[in-house]
Order: sequence, then C-alpha cells, then structure tokens
Amino acid sequence: MTPGNNGASTPEEDDPFGYLYADGQANGATPPSGGGGYGYPGSVNRVRAVGERKYGQQTAQGTYGQQAAPTAPYGQVPQQGGYGQPNAHYGAPETVPGGAQTVRTPMAGDGGGRGRGPNTKGLLIGAIAVVAAVVIGISIAMLGGGDDDKGGNQADPTPSTSQTASPTDSETKSANTPAELPKVDAKALKLGDGVTTASDIQGAKSDGGVYVTGFNHVGASVVWSVSGIEKAGKYSLNVNYGVPGKDANATLTVNGTAQDRPLNLKNFAQAAEGDAAKGWTNTWADITLNKGTNTIQISCADGNQCDVNFDQFWLESGWK
Repeated sequence: MTPGNNGASTPEEDDPFGYLYADGQANGATPPSGGGGYGYPGSVNRVRAVGERKYGQQTAQGTYGQQAAPTAPYGQVPQQGGYGQPNAHYGAPETVPGGAQTVRTPMAGDGGGRGRGPNTKGLLIGAIAVVAAVVIGISIAMLGGGDDDKGGNQADPTPSTSQTASPTDSETKSANTPAELPKVDAKALKLGDGVTTASDIQGAKSDGGVYVTGFNHVGASVVWSVSGIEKAGKYSLNVNYGVPGKDANATLTVNGTAQDRPLNLKNFAQAAEGDAAKGWTNTWADITLNKGTNTIQISCADGNQCDVNFDQFWLESGWK
C-alpha cells in the first residue's frame, strides 16, 4: 500500500474489473486465472466457486428467530413461503454464516406484522363525536336561556327618566297655531240710547240677519267687551256695516281712550243713495289692546256723520 492509497480492503473498493485500468494494474489488480480469485491484493473476496453452495441447505437464523425454508433443487421453481417467511430462493447476506444481522424496525401500528397506515376510521368517528357534542351543547344553551329572555324583553311598566312623552301632531299644531281671536254679532253688543236691532234689511251676515240700527244721532253708541286677549299688543278691529248710499264715520274709543282718527264708514260698495241693502261693506282700524279684557266703543259724537247700520265685529293680530 502506497502513501495516499489505502488499497482495496473494503467490499465497495473490490472492483473485479480493476485489472482493465491502468491505475488498477498499478495497484496489483490481476485477471482471474485457474479458477482462483481476482482483484486487488488483500481485497475482500467473496467469490464462491460454482456448486460450492448447495440449494436446500439450512441457512443461518433469520431476523425473526425462525429457520428459513429449504430451497428447491436447482432448476425447480421454489415453493412460495408463508406470509412473513423468507423466500428460500433468495439468499440474503444476513443468511450467510458470519454475515451482518439486520434489525427490522416495525412500523407504528403493525404489531410486528406487515406495515399499516393510520386508523382513519377511528379518527373520523372521533371527529363526528366531537361535532355532535358541540351541537348538543349549543342546543341545550339556547333552550335553557329562552325563559330568561322572555322576562328580560318585557317592557318596564314604569317609565324611566328617558321615556318622556312626546307631543302628538295635533298638540304641536295647536301649540304653534295662535288662538282664534274673538268675534261678535250685532245682537251680542251693548247698545246705547236710541240704538236697537233689526233684521228687515237684507244682506246682513250675522246670525239670523240681525243688525244694529238707530245709530243716526249724537249720543248713539255700541260697546264690545272683549275678553281672552292672551298678550298685549297691536291688533286690527274689523267692522262689517252698511250705509244707505252715502259716507259716514264715528268716534272709536279703546279702554276709555278715543283714537286720534275717526272710524271710516265710507260707501265703499258705491250703493245708490237710499239703497241700504246694496250698501253692506266692511272697514278696519289699528288699535292697541291689553292682555285679558278690553272695552271697545263706537259712538256718534259731535262732528260725526252717523247714519249707519252695524253687523259684525272681529279682531286680527297685528296692524294692517
């Protein structure tokens, strides 16, 4: 053996054809001759002469501690061994006396026999059992919580501080709509000296066609006592009246104070003189009222032209 060369001392280095190469010849490889061995000097030689080993001989003890079945004579088909038994036709290295013994590691779950895969059937059954248990648990929880939910969903008969009653549409509308201001017919007025009511002239709008007449002399008057004024302020006094085809006027007094301008009772209907039925029309005056009750008076004073009939009085908010 030369430096850097360990020689052919292992089976994998035992090249039976080494003598065909230059490096093999340099290391002493020789061709076979005379039925002897061949190869490198000192190499492992497992060559056995033909006929040296006889079929049918007993082999060394197998891996599982059993004797291998005898092989059939040369040229005959060997009998198939039982399941798990070595095939007599094949002589494995471990069957050779002195050969290496192999250790067989059984697969998980094969019990020393042929390898088997995982138990998928058992896993499937286990998974189904887990799912069934979860479904049953959820169902029990839902059924058990039903009674508690019934009591929890009932409305509390006692309103809390946040349960305030909201106004209805009608209440809101009535709150936003101002109260209707007073209106009066002629027969509800307080009449002064020489003033009376009548209904023979057609065209009056008051109930039953009743109107005030005799308002044609100094000292004549009518008084309207107005109640229910919600707030003090400016109002308009509307007067429905009739004249016999000629203009008229009167003195207006509110709460004892005469207005600077007389109440204009002009022949706005342009009726012919003496035609009182065609002379029905209306007029208005701006006044100021107090909250609560007020007194409105229309009178015939010196300097007024007072031949007029009165039908209705009513108020409006604000000045025109």
